[in-house]
Amino acid sequence: MQSFTPPAPKGGNPVFMMFMLVTFFVSIAGALQAPTLSLYLSQELAAKPFMVGLFFTINAVTGIIISFILAKRSDRKGDRRRLLMFCCAMAIANALMFAFVRQYVVLITLGLILSALTSVVMPQLFALAREYADRTGREVVMFSSVMRAQMSLAWVIGPPISFALALNYGFITLYLVAAALFLLSLILIKTTLPSVPRLYPAEDLAKSAASGWKRTDVRFLFAASVLMWVCNLMYIIDMPLYISNSLGMPESFAGVLMGTAAGLEIPVMLLAGYLAKRVGKRPLVIVAAVCGLLFYPAMLIFHHQTGLLVIQLLNAVFIGIVAGLVMLWFQDLMPGKAGAATTLFTNSVSTGMIFAGLCQGLLSDLLGHQAIYVLATVLMVISLLLLLRVKEQA
Repeated sequence: MQSFTPPAPKGGNPVFMMFMLVTFFVSIAGALQAPTLSLYLSQELAAKPFMVGLFFTINAVTGIIISFILAKRSDRKGDRRRLLMFCCAMAIANALMFAFVRQYVVLITLGLILSALTSVVMPQLFALAREYADRTGREVVMFSSVMRAQMSLAWVIGPPISFALALNYGFITLYLVAAALFLLSLILIKTTLPSVPRLYPAEDLAKSAASGWKRTDVRFLFAASVLMWVCNLMYIIDMPLYISNSLGMPESFAGVLMGTAAGLEIPVMLLAGYLAKRVGKRPLVIVAAVCGLLFYPAMLIFHHQTGLLVIQLLNAVFIGIVAGLVMLWFQDLMPGKAGAATTLFTNSVSTGMIFAGLCQGLLSDLLGHQAIYVLATVLMVISLLLLLRVKEQA
Protein backbone atom coordinates (compact mmCIF):
# COMPACT_ATOMS: atom_id res chain seq x y z
CA MET A 1 0.00 0.00 0.00
CA GLN A 2 1.26 3.45 -0.85
CA SER A 3 2.58 5.23 2.20
CA PHE A 4 0.85 8.40 3.33
CA THR A 5 2.77 11.53 4.24
CA PRO A 6 0.56 14.56 4.86
CA PRO A 7 1.70 17.56 2.85
CA ALA A 8 1.75 21.04 4.18
CA PRO A 9 -1.82 22.24 4.71
CA LYS A 10 -1.20 25.51 2.89
CA GLY A 11 -0.18 26.22 -0.64
CA GLY A 12 -0.86 24.34 -3.86
CA ASN A 13 -1.57 20.64 -3.73
CA PRO A 14 -1.53 18.69 -7.01
CA VAL A 15 -3.14 15.68 -5.31
CA PHE A 16 -6.39 17.63 -4.97
CA MET A 17 -6.27 18.45 -8.67
CA MET A 18 -5.91 14.74 -9.37
CA PHE A 19 -9.00 14.04 -7.27
CA MET A 20 -10.89 16.51 -9.46
CA LEU A 21 -9.57 14.95 -12.65
CA VAL A 22 -10.40 11.39 -11.60
CA THR A 23 -13.87 12.50 -10.50
CA PHE A 24 -14.46 14.09 -13.90
CA PHE A 25 -13.23 11.08 -15.91
CA VAL A 26 -15.23 8.57 -13.85
CA SER A 27 -18.32 10.78 -14.00
CA ILE A 28 -18.15 11.31 -17.75
CA ALA A 29 -17.69 7.55 -18.27
CA GLY A 30 -20.91 7.05 -16.34
CA ALA A 31 -22.60 9.92 -18.18
CA LEU A 32 -21.76 8.19 -21.46
CA GLN A 33 -23.28 4.87 -20.47
CA ALA A 34 -26.36 5.70 -18.37
CA PRO A 35 -28.40 7.99 -20.70
CA THR A 36 -28.51 5.51 -23.60
CA LEU A 37 -28.87 2.30 -21.57
CA SER A 38 -32.63 2.04 -22.06
CA LEU A 39 -32.18 2.57 -25.81
CA TYR A 40 -29.36 0.00 -25.83
CA LEU A 41 -31.57 -2.60 -24.16
CA SER A 42 -34.57 -1.93 -26.41
CA GLN A 43 -32.68 -1.64 -29.70
CA GLU A 44 -29.68 -3.96 -29.36
CA LEU A 45 -31.35 -6.64 -27.23
CA ALA A 46 -34.98 -6.10 -28.35
CA ALA A 47 -35.99 -5.95 -24.67
CA LYS A 48 -39.60 -5.01 -23.91
CA PRO A 49 -40.33 -2.11 -21.50
CA PHE A 50 -40.82 -4.45 -18.53
CA MET A 51 -37.48 -6.14 -19.19
CA VAL A 52 -35.83 -2.71 -19.39
CA GLY A 53 -37.29 -1.73 -16.02
CA LEU A 54 -36.34 -5.09 -14.51
CA PHE A 55 -32.77 -4.56 -15.67
CA PHE A 56 -32.53 -1.24 -13.84
CA THR A 57 -34.13 -2.69 -10.70
CA ILE A 58 -31.80 -5.67 -10.47
CA ASN A 59 -28.91 -3.32 -11.16
CA ALA A 60 -29.90 -1.22 -8.15
CA VAL A 61 -30.38 -4.22 -5.84
CA THR A 62 -27.05 -5.71 -6.87
CA GLY A 63 -25.38 -2.35 -6.38
CA ILE A 64 -26.72 -1.98 -2.82
CA ILE A 65 -25.55 -5.45 -1.81
CA ILE A 66 -22.08 -5.24 -3.32
CA SER A 67 -21.43 -1.65 -2.24
CA PHE A 68 -22.43 -2.56 1.35
CA ILE A 69 -20.05 -5.53 1.38
CA LEU A 70 -17.16 -3.58 -0.12
CA ALA A 71 -17.79 -0.53 2.07
CA LYS A 72 -17.54 -2.66 5.21
CA ARG A 73 -14.28 -4.15 3.92
CA SER A 74 -12.79 -0.77 3.05
CA ASP A 75 -13.74 0.65 6.45
CA ARG A 76 -12.10 -2.32 8.15
CA LYS A 77 -8.98 -2.56 6.00
CA GLY A 78 -8.50 1.12 5.21
CA ASP A 79 -7.44 0.41 1.62
CA ARG A 80 -9.80 2.54 -0.44
CA ARG A 81 -7.19 3.24 -3.14
CA ARG A 82 -6.69 -0.44 -3.87
CA LEU A 83 -10.46 -0.93 -3.89
CA LEU A 84 -10.82 1.96 -6.33
CA MET A 85 -8.26 0.40 -8.66
CA PHE A 86 -10.02 -2.98 -8.51
CA CYS A 87 -13.44 -1.44 -9.22
CA CYS A 88 -12.06 0.58 -12.13
CA ALA A 89 -10.69 -2.66 -13.59
CA MET A 90 -14.16 -4.19 -13.22
CA ALA A 91 -15.64 -1.09 -14.88
CA ILE A 92 -13.39 -1.68 -17.88
CA ALA A 93 -14.52 -5.31 -18.06
CA ASN A 94 -18.14 -4.18 -17.75
CA ALA A 95 -17.85 -1.69 -20.60
CA LEU A 96 -16.21 -4.29 -22.83
CA MET A 97 -18.97 -6.78 -22.03
CA PHE A 98 -21.69 -4.31 -23.00
CA ALA A 99 -19.75 -3.49 -26.16
CA PHE A 100 -19.58 -7.04 -27.47
CA VAL A 101 -22.24 -9.16 -25.71
CA ARG A 102 -25.84 -9.12 -26.90
CA GLN A 103 -27.46 -11.73 -24.64
CA TYR A 104 -29.91 -10.27 -22.10
CA VAL A 105 -29.41 -13.12 -19.61
CA VAL A 106 -25.63 -12.65 -19.59
CA LEU A 107 -25.88 -8.89 -19.15
CA ILE A 108 -28.48 -9.05 -16.38
CA THR A 109 -26.33 -11.52 -14.42
CA LEU A 110 -22.58 -11.21 -14.91
CA GLY A 111 -22.92 -7.79 -16.52
CA LEU A 112 -24.81 -6.35 -13.56
CA ILE A 113 -22.33 -7.78 -11.07
CA LEU A 114 -19.62 -5.86 -12.89
CA SER A 115 -21.89 -2.79 -13.04
CA ALA A 116 -22.40 -3.00 -9.28
CA LEU A 117 -18.65 -3.05 -8.74
CA THR A 118 -18.41 -0.04 -11.04
CA SER A 119 -20.95 1.87 -8.94
CA VAL A 120 -18.64 1.60 -5.91
CA VAL A 121 -16.02 3.85 -7.53
CA MET A 122 -17.65 7.22 -6.92
CA PRO A 123 -18.66 6.87 -3.23
CA GLN A 124 -15.25 5.37 -2.41
CA LEU A 125 -13.56 8.24 -4.27
CA PHE A 126 -15.51 10.77 -2.17
CA ALA A 127 -14.67 8.82 1.01
CA LEU A 128 -10.96 8.82 0.14
CA ALA A 129 -11.08 12.54 -0.65
CA ARG A 130 -12.83 13.28 2.66
CA GLU A 131 -10.24 11.32 4.64
CA TYR A 132 -7.39 12.97 2.75
CA ALA A 133 -8.88 16.43 3.31
CA ASP A 134 -9.26 15.75 7.04
CA ARG A 135 -5.67 14.53 7.27
CA THR A 136 -4.25 17.56 5.46
CA GLY A 137 -6.34 20.23 7.18
CA ARG A 138 -8.25 21.24 4.05
CA GLU A 139 -11.76 22.71 3.98
CA VAL A 140 -13.88 19.59 3.51
CA VAL A 141 -17.22 21.11 2.49
CA MET A 142 -15.81 23.29 -0.28
CA PHE A 143 -13.64 20.47 -1.61
CA SER A 144 -16.62 18.13 -1.72
CA SER A 145 -18.71 20.80 -3.48
CA VAL A 146 -16.07 21.29 -6.17
CA MET A 147 -15.91 17.51 -6.70
CA ARG A 148 -19.69 17.44 -7.11
CA ALA A 149 -19.39 20.25 -9.62
CA GLN A 150 -17.10 17.99 -11.67
CA MET A 151 -19.87 15.39 -11.70
CA SER A 152 -22.42 17.93 -12.92
CA LEU A 153 -20.01 19.21 -15.55
CA ALA A 154 -19.53 15.66 -16.79
CA TRP A 155 -23.31 15.30 -17.10
CA VAL A 156 -23.49 18.52 -19.11
CA ILE A 157 -21.30 17.18 -21.90
CA GLY A 158 -21.69 13.41 -21.37
CA PRO A 159 -25.30 12.75 -22.47
CA PRO A 160 -25.08 14.63 -25.80
CA ILE A 161 -21.81 12.83 -26.59
CA SER A 162 -23.40 9.54 -25.52
CA PHE A 163 -26.28 9.85 -27.97
CA ALA A 164 -23.96 11.16 -30.71
CA LEU A 165 -21.63 8.17 -30.34
CA ALA A 166 -24.42 5.60 -30.04
CA LEU A 167 -26.51 6.90 -32.94
CA ASN A 168 -23.67 7.82 -35.32
CA TYR A 169 -20.96 5.27 -34.52
CA GLY A 170 -22.80 2.51 -32.65
CA PHE A 171 -22.84 1.17 -29.11
CA ILE A 172 -19.54 -0.67 -29.54
CA THR A 173 -17.74 2.64 -30.01
CA LEU A 174 -19.64 4.19 -27.10
CA TYR A 175 -18.63 1.48 -24.65
CA LEU A 176 -15.05 1.36 -25.89
CA VAL A 177 -14.73 5.09 -25.15
CA ALA A 178 -16.14 4.48 -21.66
CA ALA A 179 -13.63 1.66 -21.13
CA ALA A 180 -10.78 3.97 -22.15
CA LEU A 181 -11.92 6.61 -19.64
CA PHE A 182 -11.99 4.05 -16.83
CA LEU A 183 -8.52 2.86 -17.85
CA LEU A 184 -7.25 6.43 -17.66
CA SER A 185 -8.89 6.82 -14.25
CA LEU A 186 -7.26 3.61 -13.01
CA ILE A 187 -3.83 4.87 -14.09
CA LEU A 188 -4.35 8.20 -12.35
CA ILE A 189 -5.54 6.50 -9.15
CA LYS A 190 -2.52 4.20 -9.22
CA THR A 191 0.03 6.94 -9.83
CA THR A 192 -1.34 10.06 -8.13
CA LEU A 193 -3.81 9.30 -5.31
CA PRO A 194 -2.71 8.33 -1.79
CA SER A 195 -3.82 5.61 0.58
CA VAL A 196 -5.17 7.09 3.81
CA PRO A 197 -5.67 5.20 7.09
CA ARG A 198 -9.34 4.96 8.04
CA LEU A 199 -10.50 7.51 10.60
CA TYR A 200 -13.60 5.96 12.13
CA PRO A 201 -14.26 2.36 13.23
CA ALA A 202 -16.94 0.69 11.14
CA GLU A 203 -18.81 -0.46 14.27
CA ASP A 204 -19.21 3.18 15.37
CA LEU A 205 -20.93 4.06 12.08
CA ALA A 206 -23.23 1.06 12.42
CA LYS A 207 -24.30 2.17 15.91
CA SER A 208 -24.84 5.73 14.68
CA ALA A 209 -27.05 4.57 11.83
CA ALA A 210 -29.19 2.47 14.16
CA SER A 211 -29.73 5.28 16.68
CA GLY A 212 -30.44 7.88 13.99
CA TRP A 213 -33.09 5.71 12.35
CA LYS A 214 -35.15 5.81 15.57
CA ARG A 215 -35.95 9.49 14.98
CA THR A 216 -39.26 10.16 13.25
CA ASP A 217 -37.80 13.12 11.37
CA VAL A 218 -35.03 10.94 9.94
CA ARG A 219 -37.51 8.28 8.79
CA PHE A 220 -39.78 10.88 7.16
CA LEU A 221 -36.85 12.51 5.39
CA PHE A 222 -35.63 9.11 4.20
CA ALA A 223 -39.09 8.24 2.82
CA ALA A 224 -39.38 11.63 1.10
CA SER A 225 -35.91 11.28 -0.38
CA VAL A 226 -36.72 7.80 -1.71
CA LEU A 227 -39.89 9.08 -3.40
CA MET A 228 -38.11 12.06 -4.97
CA TRP A 229 -35.38 9.81 -6.36
CA VAL A 230 -37.99 7.35 -7.65
CA CYS A 231 -39.45 10.23 -9.68
CA ASN A 232 -36.10 11.44 -10.97
CA LEU A 233 -34.82 7.98 -11.87
CA MET A 234 -38.07 6.97 -13.58
CA TYR A 235 -37.67 10.10 -15.67
CA ILE A 236 -34.06 9.28 -16.58
CA ILE A 237 -34.99 5.71 -17.58
CA ASP A 238 -38.15 6.59 -19.46
CA MET A 239 -37.51 9.99 -21.04
CA PRO A 240 -35.39 8.79 -24.02
CA LEU A 241 -38.12 6.29 -24.90
CA TYR A 242 -40.96 8.76 -24.25
CA ILE A 243 -39.68 11.53 -26.51
CA SER A 244 -38.79 9.14 -29.34
CA ASN A 245 -41.70 6.68 -29.19
CA SER A 246 -44.53 8.93 -27.95
CA LEU A 247 -43.51 12.40 -29.15
CA GLY A 248 -41.67 11.36 -32.31
CA MET A 249 -38.59 13.46 -31.56
CA PRO A 250 -35.01 12.52 -32.47
CA GLU A 251 -33.44 10.16 -29.93
CA SER A 252 -30.41 12.47 -29.72
CA PHE A 253 -32.64 15.19 -28.22
CA ALA A 254 -32.76 13.18 -24.99
CA GLY A 255 -29.06 13.86 -24.55
CA VAL A 256 -29.64 17.57 -25.10
CA LEU A 257 -32.32 17.61 -22.39
CA MET A 258 -30.10 15.78 -19.90
CA GLY A 259 -27.13 17.99 -20.67
CA THR A 260 -29.21 21.15 -20.33
CA ALA A 261 -30.55 20.10 -16.93
CA ALA A 262 -27.06 19.16 -15.71
CA GLY A 263 -25.64 22.48 -16.88
CA LEU A 264 -28.33 24.42 -15.05
CA GLU A 265 -27.76 22.33 -11.91
CA ILE A 266 -24.25 23.77 -11.39
CA PRO A 267 -25.32 27.39 -10.65
CA VAL A 268 -28.36 26.05 -8.76
CA MET A 269 -26.10 24.02 -6.44
CA LEU A 270 -23.78 26.97 -5.84
CA LEU A 271 -26.68 29.34 -5.19
CA ALA A 272 -28.37 26.83 -2.89
CA GLY A 273 -25.15 26.45 -0.89
CA TYR A 274 -25.00 30.24 -0.51
CA LEU A 275 -28.67 30.59 0.49
CA ALA A 276 -28.68 27.60 2.85
CA LYS A 277 -26.60 29.55 5.38
CA ARG A 278 -29.19 32.33 5.38
CA VAL A 279 -32.62 30.70 5.01
CA GLY A 280 -31.87 27.10 6.00
CA LYS A 281 -31.87 23.82 4.11
CA ARG A 282 -35.49 22.87 4.81
CA PRO A 283 -37.13 25.80 2.95
CA LEU A 284 -34.87 25.27 -0.06
CA VAL A 285 -35.60 21.55 -0.26
CA ILE A 286 -39.33 22.30 -0.04
CA VAL A 287 -38.97 24.79 -2.92
CA ALA A 288 -37.13 22.08 -4.86
CA ALA A 289 -39.97 19.61 -4.23
CA VAL A 290 -42.49 22.16 -5.52
CA CYS A 291 -40.41 22.53 -8.69
CA GLY A 292 -40.42 18.75 -9.09
CA LEU A 293 -44.17 18.73 -8.60
CA LEU A 294 -44.52 21.21 -11.46
CA PHE A 295 -41.94 19.56 -13.72
CA TYR A 296 -43.45 16.09 -14.20
CA PRO A 297 -46.95 17.17 -15.32
CA ALA A 298 -45.24 19.75 -17.54
CA MET A 299 -43.60 16.84 -19.38
CA LEU A 300 -47.11 15.83 -20.45
CA ILE A 301 -48.17 19.36 -21.38
CA PHE A 302 -45.24 20.43 -23.56
CA HIS A 303 -44.84 18.46 -26.79
CA HIS A 304 -42.31 20.72 -28.54
CA GLN A 305 -38.55 20.86 -28.12
CA THR A 306 -38.49 24.50 -26.97
CA GLY A 307 -41.01 23.86 -24.20
CA LEU A 308 -39.19 20.74 -23.02
CA LEU A 309 -35.93 22.68 -22.89
CA VAL A 310 -37.48 25.54 -20.89
CA ILE A 311 -38.96 23.27 -18.21
CA GLN A 312 -35.53 21.74 -17.61
CA LEU A 313 -35.03 24.75 -15.33
CA LEU A 314 -37.62 23.22 -12.99
CA ASN A 315 -35.83 19.88 -13.20
CA ALA A 316 -32.47 21.53 -12.50
CA VAL A 317 -33.76 23.38 -9.42
CA PHE A 318 -35.36 20.15 -8.18
CA ILE A 319 -32.34 17.89 -8.55
CA GLY A 320 -29.67 20.55 -7.97
CA ILE A 321 -31.04 21.28 -4.49
CA VAL A 322 -32.08 17.74 -3.55
CA ALA A 323 -28.74 16.21 -4.56
CA GLY A 324 -26.77 18.75 -2.55
CA LEU A 325 -28.84 19.69 0.50
CA VAL A 326 -30.80 16.59 1.49
CA MET A 327 -27.59 14.82 2.50
CA LEU A 328 -26.66 17.83 4.65
CA TRP A 329 -30.19 17.88 6.10
CA PHE A 330 -29.72 14.25 7.19
CA GLN A 331 -26.48 15.30 8.87
CA ASP A 332 -28.23 18.17 10.70
CA LEU A 333 -30.83 15.71 12.00
CA MET A 334 -28.08 13.32 13.14
CA PRO A 335 -25.43 15.55 14.78
CA GLY A 336 -22.10 13.83 15.28
CA LYS A 337 -23.11 11.05 12.90
CA ALA A 338 -22.11 12.40 9.52
CA GLY A 339 -21.02 9.01 8.19
CA ALA A 340 -24.29 7.31 9.09
CA ALA A 341 -26.31 10.25 7.75
CA THR A 342 -24.49 10.15 4.43
CA THR A 343 -25.09 6.40 4.23
CA LEU A 344 -28.83 6.92 4.72
CA PHE A 345 -28.91 9.47 1.91
CA THR A 346 -26.98 7.16 -0.43
CA ASN A 347 -29.30 4.27 0.43
CA SER A 348 -32.33 6.45 -0.35
CA VAL A 349 -30.99 6.97 -3.87
CA SER A 350 -30.35 3.25 -4.36
CA THR A 351 -33.77 2.35 -2.96
CA GLY A 352 -35.30 4.87 -5.33
CA MET A 353 -33.61 3.13 -8.24
CA ILE A 354 -35.14 -0.22 -7.24
CA PHE A 355 -38.69 1.13 -7.28
CA ALA A 356 -38.03 3.35 -10.31
CA GLY A 357 -37.02 0.40 -12.45
CA LEU A 358 -40.04 -1.66 -11.45
CA CYS A 359 -42.54 1.20 -11.84
CA GLN A 360 -41.15 2.37 -15.18
CA GLY A 361 -41.15 -1.12 -16.65
CA LEU A 362 -44.63 -2.10 -15.49
CA LEU A 363 -46.41 1.19 -16.16
CA SER A 364 -44.90 1.89 -19.57
CA ASP A 365 -45.63 -1.68 -20.64
CA LEU A 366 -49.25 -1.73 -19.40
CA LEU A 367 -50.41 1.90 -19.61
CA GLY A 368 -47.88 3.73 -21.78
CA HIS A 369 -45.14 6.24 -21.09
CA GLN A 370 -47.52 9.02 -20.02
CA ALA A 371 -48.46 7.02 -16.92
CA ILE A 372 -44.88 7.44 -15.64
CA TYR A 373 -45.30 11.20 -15.30
CA VAL A 374 -48.74 10.91 -13.71
CA LEU A 375 -47.28 8.60 -11.06
CA ALA A 376 -44.31 10.93 -10.57
CA THR A 377 -46.71 13.82 -9.91
CA VAL A 378 -48.57 11.82 -7.25
CA LEU A 379 -45.34 10.72 -5.59
CA MET A 380 -44.07 14.30 -5.50
CA VAL A 381 -47.25 15.36 -3.64
CA ILE A 382 -46.63 12.66 -1.02
CA SER A 383 -42.97 13.60 -0.78
CA LEU A 384 -43.81 17.27 -0.25
CA LEU A 385 -46.25 16.39 2.55
CA LEU A 386 -43.55 14.31 4.25
CA LEU A 387 -40.96 17.10 3.96
CA LEU A 388 -43.34 19.55 5.63
CA ARG A 389 -43.34 17.30 8.71
CA VAL A 390 -39.54 17.20 9.04
CA LYS A 391 -37.76 19.68 11.34
CA GLU A 392 -34.85 21.83 10.18
CA GLN A 393 -32.45 20.11 12.58
CA ALA A 394 -32.32 17.89 15.65
